[in-house]
Amino acid sequence: MEARQKITKQYSYAFKQKVVSEIESGKLTRSQARKLYGISGGSTVNGWLKKLGKTYLLNKVVRVEMKDELSRMKQLEKEKKELESALANAHLKLITYESLIEVAEAELGIDLKKNLNSGRLRSVVKEAKQSGRKRK
Repeated sequence: MEARQKITKQYSYAFKQKVVSEIESGKLTRSQARKLYGISGGSTVNGWLKKLGKTYLLNKVVRVEMKDELSRMKQLEKEKKELESALANAHLKLITYESLIEVAEAELGIDLKKNLNSGRLRSVVKEAKQSGRKRK
């Protein structure tokens, strides 16, 4: 049995330009150029048009959507923005509360976070309020 030898065609740059210019001028269609010049491969001429020609001859991708798809996307984007805003507000509140605790700890001279779980916190705060009133 005789093995078939694979033949690879390589086209010159000038030849590619000639084919592309004939297609762009309207003398030939892509399929006519392929048949006339014996160009194999369905995407070969399209590749030449992309590289060497004007892109107006190439197919364009157009996305078609249903009305509710677009409105659903907008709704989800709106919800995302609202959630991001709520998260930012929560972070600001947390920072505010932590700062408030730090100031209160400095004023009262106690560790509020440590005493929070024990029942001592109320009595310490009460004492601090009374001593604060007496200072004035």
